[in-house]
Amino acid sequence: MKLTGAEVIIECLLEEGVDTVFGYPGGQVIPLYDALYKYKGKIRHILTAHEQGASHAADGFARSTGKVGVCIATSGPGATNLVTGLATAYMDSSPVVAITGNVPLSLLGRDSFQEVDITGITMPITKHNYIVKDINDLADTVREAFRIAKEGRPGPVLIDVPKDLQVGEVEYERKEPLKILPRVDRLEESDIDKAVEMLKASKRPMFYIGGGVIRSDASALLNELLEKVDAPCCSTLMGLGAVGADNPRFTGMVGMHGTKLSNMSVNRCDLLVVVGARFSDRVISNGSTFARQAKILQLDVDPAEINKNIYSHHHVIGDVHVILEKLVKRTPELKHEQWMKEVSDNRRRFPLRITTESKRSREILVALEAVLPEDNIIATEVGQHQMWAAQYLKTIRPRRYLTSGGLGTMGFGTGAAIGAQVSHPDARVVNIAGDGSFRMNVNELATIARYRLPVIILVMNNHCLGMVRQWQTLFYDKHYSETTLDTPIDWVKLAAAYGVKGMRLGSDDDPKAILKAAIELGEAVVVDCEIPTDDKVFPMVAPGASINDMMGFIDMDN
Repeated sequence: MKLTGAEVIIECLLEEGVDTVFGYPGGQVIPLYDALYKYKGKIRHILTAHEQGASHAADGFARSTGKVGVCIATSGPGATNLVTGLATAYMDSSPVVAITGNVPLSLLGRDSFQEVDITGITMPITKHNYIVKDINDLADTVREAFRIAKEGRPGPVLIDVPKDLQVGEVEYERKEPLKILPRVDRLEESDIDKAVEMLKASKRPMFYIGGGVIRSDASALLNELLEKVDAPCCSTLMGLGAVGADNPRFTGMVGMHGTKLSNMSVNRCDLLVVVGARFSDRVISNGSTFARQAKILQLDVDPAEINKNIYSHHHVIGDVHVILEKLVKRTPELKHEQWMKEVSDNRRRFPLRITTESKRSREILVALEAVLPEDNIIATEVGQHQMWAAQYLKTIRPRRYLTSGGLGTMGFGTGAAIGAQVSHPDARVVNIAGDGSFRMNVNELATIARYRLPVIILVMNNHCLGMVRQWQTLFYDKHYSETTLDTPIDWVKLAAAYGVKGMRLGSDDDPKAILKAAIELGEAVVVDCEIPTDDKVFPMVAPGASINDMMGFIDMDN
């Protein structure tokens, strides 16, 4: 049957099982929005306040569901407003398809109104991108974009469609999506056998878990392997939830703001098994001292990550779910009682530090967790509040902690919370924000109000850019250059202006009572939480130091 290019795009989205898209209309996507109008009831469009919000919402949708998130923007500034969101998704391996409009083919390259080379701009921050120049290629391009976004290591893909291709007509024939199979083309059985031998030979094995475990839905297999190997494990920020915080094998987050226990264990083990993690600088810090006494066994789907930052003594390349499945089957029951006792003793000796300064932040987050229903999703902005959430929240589950790890994008959390709430309408979604980050996306309260999304936003309000101020305090002689946010913003009144309920949590108020009341309202709430200006995230590794050299911890034996 003959359809317009815009209708072909919508039909291809339906082929892929897409029922929700996020976006903002503009001149060069009017035909696409006209097609969306015709397909009402089949695809829901969420109108965000800004295209960056649409990209973060699509990302949050993807992270919380495992499906591909879709966002739409017009040409020029609309397209460039997606860039930060695409870079965020790229760094954290989140499957997003962005569809942008552009000027007609005859006007490309002429500096036309709202023309920009969005494929050139986004080339370094997407898995792949396209500018479609032949309407006959349009359907297969959309199909291929979804395959690339999902296959192997997930990531964002952009499709740029000139306006004349959206209004032109072409024959369309529906196709069933190709089944995405786990990537195992580089997976050798001999590599699995060698990995098993390394596990058997180790006296002090340690697992280092990244977001790849969650992306491949391999948490259950990982936990099974930990039991068979009898080993402790630590996690990156992106890997949180893969192993429960109440699991005695879990030592906490590793790296700059990880636990002393995790960092010590990494530098004490004789085998470090790295599962779906990429050796970020925020984890390894000084690479010359990181796990120098250990053999490195790296398991990853992306061959580009092998030996990129840290040399591995052996690696297995392939889908992490498949690799762990094979290791569980082939690894015998092992025992490391002495090593596990050492880890247990160090857990008691080096608890997570709570100073007088940071006590209030912990109180608020512990109270939040106590009153949250089991079906909850946590999103965060970026900064101190993000690290406190990672340190203190103990019920994080896979795909239920949405945070910008690789790019560290202030402004991510509210958009991500919108995407998560849309895809999980019955879940209680909470965005933990700082007052600095919330300034960057507060306009998305309009989206939350428009669609009556019951998102709770906790503004950890210290009247400053807290993480930058912490660095200025510790490393820049307290030169607080442009980090004090003394503009008298009333977040409760601002929320009310958008039609959203606001509450205050003063420094002497009972956080549990107020947060319980906010949750029981069953609607969107902004909670302004007053915290001390000089709250700090401890422990901390100074930049360039060994991860063993941590600031701000307690030695219970001294």
